[in-house]
Amino acid sequence: MIFKRKSVLIFSGLLATGLAGCDNDHHHNSNTGNVKQTELETRNIKLLTINGQQFKDLNKNGKLDKYEDWRLDSETRAKDLTSQMTVEEKAGAMMHGTITLDDAGRVDFTTTDNEISNIYVNTFITRMAGNPAHISADNNKLQETAENTRLGIPVTISTDPRNHFENDPEATSVAAGSFSQWPETLGFAAINDAALVKTFGDIARQEYRAVGIHMALSPQADLATEPRWGRINGTFGEDNQIAKSLTQAYIEGFQNGANGLNTDSVITVVKHFAGGGPQRAGLDPHNFYGKEQDYPGDNLEYHLVPFEGAFAANGASVMPYYGQPIGLWYNGELIEEVGFGFNKQILTDMLRGRFGFKGVILSDWGILETCVNKCATGITDEDIAAGVSVWAAGIGMSWGVEDLTRQQRVVKAVEAGIDQFGGTTDSSDLIAAINEKQLPDEVIDAAVTRIMVQKFDLGLFEKPFVDETKAAQIVGNSEFQAKADEAQRRSQVLLKNDGDMLPLAVSGKKVYLHNVNATVAARYGMEVVATPEEAELAILRVDTPHENDPHFPFGSVNFGQLGFEDTDTLVKETAHDGIYTGTEDYTLIKKVEALNIPVVLSVYIDRPAILTNVKDRVDVLMANFGASDEAVLDVITGKSKAQGTLPFELPSSWQEVLDQKPDVAHDTANPLYEIGAGIKL
Repeated sequence: MIFKRKSVLIFSGLLATGLAGCDNDHHHNSNTGNVKQTELETRNIKLLTINGQQFKDLNKNGKLDKYEDWRLDSETRAKDLTSQMTVEEKAGAMMHGTITLDDAGRVDFTTTDNEISNIYVNTFITRMAGNPAHISADNNKLQETAENTRLGIPVTISTDPRNHFENDPEATSVAAGSFSQWPETLGFAAINDAALVKTFGDIARQEYRAVGIHMALSPQADLATEPRWGRINGTFGEDNQIAKSLTQAYIEGFQNGANGLNTDSVITVVKHFAGGGPQRAGLDPHNFYGKEQDYPGDNLEYHLVPFEGAFAANGASVMPYYGQPIGLWYNGELIEEVGFGFNKQILTDMLRGRFGFKGVILSDWGILETCVNKCATGITDEDIAAGVSVWAAGIGMSWGVEDLTRQQRVVKAVEAGIDQFGGTTDSSDLIAAINEKQLPDEVIDAAVTRIMVQKFDLGLFEKPFVDETKAAQIVGNSEFQAKADEAQRRSQVLLKNDGDMLPLAVSGKKVYLHNVNATVAARYGMEVVATPEEAELAILRVDTPHENDPHFPFGSVNFGQLGFEDTDTLVKETAHDGIYTGTEDYTLIKKVEALNIPVVLSVYIDRPAILTNVKDRVDVLMANFGASDEAVLDVITGKSKAQGTLPFELPSSWQEVLDQKPDVAHDTANPLYEIGAGIKL
């Protein structure tokens, strides 16, 4: 067997504990047989030796319980464990907390140890970034705390996406840091190569497990049918068949196959059921003013298709969205106008019933809380400048059930089908609801069992620790990054190439750069100059701007002036798409154009941008979805070819955006570029 201390594997003989033969009667009719000893890792747990095999005495009772018996199936073990849990322990297991970090970005163990030991929470999201040795060491320490709890239930660590080369600091993900850096999921959609997506998932899986992360709060199966929505960069675009195929491949990569979870898997949480794309006016439901989800095209079924890919891959978990569907009919019934996390028709009738989903349903963050203070009154531009965060100012997304108490929301969500609540460790209202018999014991036990089954499937009860030295060798290694770099190059889209300018011979040329690293450019032989007036060529990189944009989560409610010509309504005032008139980037583009030198423009597109006012001002127009300077310059100079095509259409005007329906794909009347556009060299 394998015994582990301080993340170092130590091989030893079978340890006699004086407990041989304890509580072995329940195996007489079990299919345990003479199976090979499994590897065990422990820092504090005593071992039981029974018939020459060893088991962890997780509950410290000196005998072998079913849930401690690695020879039994996960369902049997999970039911036994659930039967031994108190109401408080069950309620804690149904919370999905957030690991508190200290000022150095490391785990605040004073807070987290209390949540594990005294509130009985055993699932947490980590936002810890940086050194993989630190991440793995801190996660190991959390597992050591978990070993010391009454039942020794290991901790499941989740994360938002952390493997994408990120241009957008406001995106809902974790900076890649040491992890391999790939294009955003939109870039994978641009390539439309399921095998590549599966490879990505497999590599990210290895990196996650190396540092002790077990759950991916992804993929995002939502569709980009509403161009104003601020979370499009996490999707696979607006074509539901492409999204279905790539969602399936993503899950197969992360979960190490299509047959459900195993000991090498990372749990995937496909989101946001039943499709988070069709937001009214594109306003995101993290914000109180964006809570309504709209289906004027009666197109719900189109948005369900990507989830079919998730179910085909046996995706382990599902997260419903915040959105409050308005005027939505399904199976001849009007869907209750409450957030999807409270909606029994969606979660029980559709997800569990129609699609036969048997895994864990995890709520999105903050659905139990009330939107108060600045969450309700709005964060102004002045607040943002002062560093005010709505997260610390009364955030809550209990849309459609705002008038209910927190305990009533808990009851309604569990009755709807929620197994676990995201973003909270406060189980008090769930405990009260159980004790007051507002929720049946069998419903709670079923939810807890589903959560525990996943821990058993992953092998966490046997091997919760990771090798901290190996973690630093695995995460972001050169082989992984080489594949990621190639994906960055392939995912770019060439939209315009006047006079067949690309590929460009840049060696020896005087080049003006904007948002491109001069040291990197010099490696291509360019002579970098300080001003456009000195240059023979300009290479410019810009982002689609969205500063203080209310279409983004927690955007400014004061809206602010973003430089649009048509500001007769707030919606038009907050229009985000395009290189705006009045912005510094647009001013620079016009300045360089006036010098009559060739201009190459690469735009990072996180959602459908209106590029009408820049298209004719540049000689080469490229789109990227997260790419390094090297990847962009490799395409410009012909070292690599851009193979991507647009995963959504680009509107030609703001009026086109206003005229389209949020739930209908590629319905722009006169797009500047159609979905699938892209020049192949």
